[in-house]
Amino acid sequence: MYIFEVFGGSALLLAVIGIYGVLACVVKQRTREIGIRMALGAERRSILFLVVARGMRIALAGMALGVAAALGLTRLMASMLYETKPGDPVTLLCITAILGLAALAACCQPAFLATRTDPMVALRHE
Repeated sequence: MYIFEVFGGSALLLAVIGIYGVLACVVKQRTREIGIRMALGAERRSILFLVVARGMRIALAGMALGVAAALGLTRLMASMLYETKPGDPVTLLCITAILGLAALAACCQPAFLATRTDPMVALRHE
C-alpha cells in the first residue's frame, strides 16, 4: 500500500510541475502583448488580472475534463481501490484544489514578472 502512496504522490508532483510549466510558458509567450498593453497605458493590475483569468480558464477546463475522466475511469478500477469509493468527492476535491492552486501560482508568478518589465524591452522581445 505504501508503494501506491508513493506512486500517487509522485504522480501528483509531476502533474503540478507539468501544469506550472505549461501555464508559465503560455504566459511567457505573451510578453510582447503585455508590452503593447503597457505602452498603451494599461494598468499593471488589469494586465495581471487579464493574464491570470486567461490562464485559469485553461486550467479550469482541464480540471473539468480531468474530473470527468477520473469519474469514468474509477468505475473500471473499483476493485483495486482500498477504503475509497469510486468517485470519492473528498479525494477529487482535494486533488482538484491542489492542482488549481498550482495553476494559480503558475499564472501569477510569470504574469507578475511580465508586468514588471519595461514596455520597450517587451516590445523588442522576439
